[in-house]
Amino acid sequence: MGKNINFSGQPVFNQLIKFIDKSEVRKIAKKHGAERYVKKFSTFNHVVVMLFVALEGYHSIREVILGLLANAHKLSHLGLSYLVRRSTFAEANQRRSSKVFGDIYMSVYRSHASDLADSRLTDSDLKRLYIMDSTTMSLFKDILKGVGRNPKEGKKKGGIKAHTIIKASENVPCLIRYSEAARHDHMFLKEVLNLAAGSIITFDKGYVDYAQYQVFSENSIWYVTRLKDNAIYEARKEFDIPDNADSGVLKDEEIILSFGDKKELRHRSRRIAYWDNENNRLFEFITNNFELSAEKIALIYKKRWQIELLFKQLKQNFPLKYFLGDNENAIEIQIWSAMLANLLLTLLRSKVKRSWSFSNLVSTLRQQLMSYINVYRFLEDPEGSWREIVKENTMEYQNSLFPEMEGAYF
Repeated sequence: MGKNINFSGQPVFNQLIKFIDKSEVRKIAKKHGAERYVKKFSTFNHVVVMLFVALEGYHSIREVILGLLANAHKLSHLGLSYLVRRSTFAEANQRRSSKVFGDIYMSVYRSHASDLADSRLTDSDLKRLYIMDSTTMSLFKDILKGVGRNPKEGKKKGGIKAHTIIKASENVPCLIRYSEAARHDHMFLKEVLNLAAGSIITFDKGYVDYAQYQVFSENSIWYVTRLKDNAIYEARKEFDIPDNADSGVLKDEEIILSFGDKKELRHRSRRIAYWDNENNRLFEFITNNFELSAEKIALIYKKRWQIELLFKQLKQNFPLKYFLGDNENAIEIQIWSAMLANLLLTLLRSKVKRSWSFSNLVSTLRQQLMSYINVYRFLEDPEGSWREIVKENTMEYQNSLFPEMEGAYF
């Protein structure tokens, strides 16, 4: 069996976590003091177990421990020297900082960013485009303040919001910040001021903050968003619409937006009215870029839908409805672990020639997570890989004195 190119001496799960550099994990753990007072359950072990939770879709600590017990004879291949106890696991989720998991995610992202780039994007403007949005996850306890009014009966649920930025050329977050669900989105705009000059960022009108828009302009960062329905602005110069422009472009003009305590400050922007025939709807875009065509501005905002698809992908394949801890740190660790699992599977898919939908990839690997099979050959030809291994075992036992043991490995 050792000569079979479809067989691997390591489980699929172990081949997946090889994207994580153990030496980087040790550096990050040392930076945050994550190994202080730790006897056995190291940071790397913690990451492996949390990835096991995300990939298997477990809902409770009891399920996690039972899942590990069922694979106790394979844990050494994952770098786990012992089976963690429930109390130790729960304590680690509460005590070890979630920032450790965030830094590990960013370390893997930076190390493999070149594998994530979409080679189909040829437009130089789209290659420097960033997309920003947030998604909210409900909590059963009011750990973090949820949105909306307090109910007349019962208790109000809490909520955590993940503010996320992705590159249009990729499909994984390159920046994530967490806050209580009740916190307004525009507070996150300050986090993106470290973008390189000439970058383009698009977001919905929930992030309205004219003061930050002005800072973007001063730093040569171009934004594209929608104008709020109740926005008050002063129309200045109207631009001519070229004869070859998209028929959906109705108006292109310069406007002045006022902000400040007494509305004494001014921000120069550009308003584009665009009729979308596909959705039979009028959009009003604003941007601080006066060079790009009106059609390109509309296209840039349309690309914002990419991040909505990412949120849908995460919530469908790593549903965060049940958390393993009732504290903010444990919740953030579990979200970071889901993000890391999504990143690892995205990297794996990028190295396979066969086209896989993300959901099919997750469901297939979830079934084979602890199987000893070459994951790359398996994903190229799932049925053929297993047939070859079964055939190899059949040949091995055909002259056996104990033919009833044929196929015992399965």
